[in-house]
Amino acid sequence: METSYVKELKVGKVVLLKGWVYEVRVLAKLGFVLLRDKTGIVQCVVQGKELEKLSNLSLESAVEIKGKTKSAKVKAEFTRKDIEIDVESLEIVSPAEKLPIHVNEKTTTTEFQNRLDYRFLDIRKPKIQAIFEIQTVIANSFREHFCNKDFIEIQPPCIISAASEGGTELFSVQYFEQKAYLAQSPQLYKQMLACSLGKTFTITPVWRAEKHNTTRHINEIRQMDIECAFTNQMSIMKELEEVVQFIIKQVLEKCKNQLEILGIKHLKVPKGVYLSYEEAIKKVGGKVGEDFTPEEERKLCEMYPGDIVFTHSWPTSIKPFYIMTKDEKKDAKLSEGFDALYGGIEISSGGQRIHIPDLLIARLKAKGLNPNNFKDYIDSFRFGAPPHSGWSIGLERLTQIICGLDNVKEATMFPRDRTRLTP
Repeated sequence: METSYVKELKVGKVVLLKGWVYEVRVLAKLGFVLLRDKTGIVQCVVQGKELEKLSNLSLESAVEIKGKTKSAKVKAEFTRKDIEIDVESLEIVSPAEKLPIHVNEKTTTTEFQNRLDYRFLDIRKPKIQAIFEIQTVIANSFREHFCNKDFIEIQPPCIISAASEGGTELFSVQYFEQKAYLAQSPQLYKQMLACSLGKTFTITPVWRAEKHNTTRHINEIRQMDIECAFTNQMSIMKELEEVVQFIIKQVLEKCKNQLEILGIKHLKVPKGVYLSYEEAIKKVGGKVGEDFTPEEERKLCEMYPGDIVFTHSWPTSIKPFYIMTKDEKKDAKLSEGFDALYGGIEISSGGQRIHIPDLLIARLKAKGLNPNNFKDYIDSFRFGAPPHSGWSIGLERLTQIICGLDNVKEATMFPRDRTRLTP
């Protein structure tokens, strides 16, 4: 008999289910097992000789249950309401020892750090699974959107010889006889490839060694990046607006149950709002020439609830060395760089890149960097490199916003921060 899945069950069928024990209740002559598989939870009614097995049935044990489906009105949380199983046989495939954390979400909430210590168990919870089911749709929608627009997916290296973005600290590694670093960004490589391939995208891990301890930062991230030839900051911002709109549409369409589990009721397809940096910083009472504080980012988003707020034409002094200056001038005070805010948080930073070697060398020096460390990168723009632009979105951070999570680590399967390297 083929395995059936909870989501696909129909009344009047003999089925074989394989999954984990979410809850057990035993009455005098009747028992109830809530079985969870990858598609949902269903109530199984146990009687007769199989009832004895429930005395040894621990939560999260892996089981196989054979039985007949029937109509029902089930009240258990997260469980199918319309159907249950009359159990014919129950086999314990792999018993679970005493659980170190609560997995049944009806019980007392476990402290967050303990949950992360046993993340492989924590992730069995319906609410946690809903987060990563939504994250799957986010990543697949990003890929689908740009594949449909004839972008080429690239796979940049994750071990690099020098900093991609200058000041950000890097994790060093020993690479045979020389020192190397974990990539803090695919930036330099996606630029070189865009100048040859035209339109590119990638979903790739990156590592950042800042010693921050906030609810919006982690040290290993999955980035969703694009880079396009013959574009400027205005056209590339439009690409970001359109892909976020597509992602939200797909989540609303494909993740109704997951959004309900998470209590997300007001997610809407956003519009793009475009403001110059100076206009935006003044709106929130910030200081011209400085970055937005987290409070100022939230304040700006509150002025345009549910929408993406683009702040463009940032000061050159607070943008990376590779961002194009206004009018391609070495001493320009403004750049062709932008940030995008959504849900009160910065979700992206990008803009037009410098494709002129002499200007790039000047900007590297202005940032206190040695152009000799970027020779291959600089030289790649000596052979007909066109103007080009791009940006990146953190997959975990976008998941955090869409799912209404308090901490980006909730949107990360196995978070890495300054104190956590396991599991």
